[in-house]
Amino acid sequence: MSERFERDKPIGKALAEWWQGLENDRASRAILRRAAGPTEVALSAPYQRLYRRLQLQGWNPDSKAYLDDRLAAAVGLLAHVREDSPGLSPAKSMSQRKAGDDRLAVSELRFLRLLDARDIEALYDSLRRVLPLMDGRVDVLALTNDLLQWGEQVKKRWAYAYEWPARTSS
Repeated sequence: MSERFERDKPIGKALAEWWQGLENDRASRAILRRAAGPTEVALSAPYQRLYRRLQLQGWNPDSKAYLDDRLAAAVGLLAHVREDSPGLSPAKSMSQRKAGDDRLAVSELRFLRLLDARDIEALYDSLRRVLPLMDGRVDVLALTNDLLQWGEQVKKRWAYAYEWPARTSS
């Protein structure tokens, strides 16, 4: 069925509704926010409830374990997102500037380190630290899809979407 979350598809709607429901489910949000990594997320009751809900909508019909691991990482990170901003890709959000500040939300060096994440655990850890710098604003489904598809293509897409700071010549 589906390994991609889209707003007009049942699986995307289910994930978006679940994320919106976290506002009133502080206990689940707290459990997910405290999870040290995707494995802890996967072993949590809030994740397992969502997982069953997504399965009913057609999630991962071929039972690819790596996709379940990546979904767990996405769910754990979504608990740190404060505002779903459709159309605001993770890389665009990382390169936003705060009012009155010339610095990017996520520095060039930190962004490059994030792109060098050796596995989904390292990526989870890096993104968990970066989300507060982005004021917790990102497209929830775009972040989820990028984590599910993490690899060279997503890294390149992020590199092109990130607004690299201009270098001044001396």
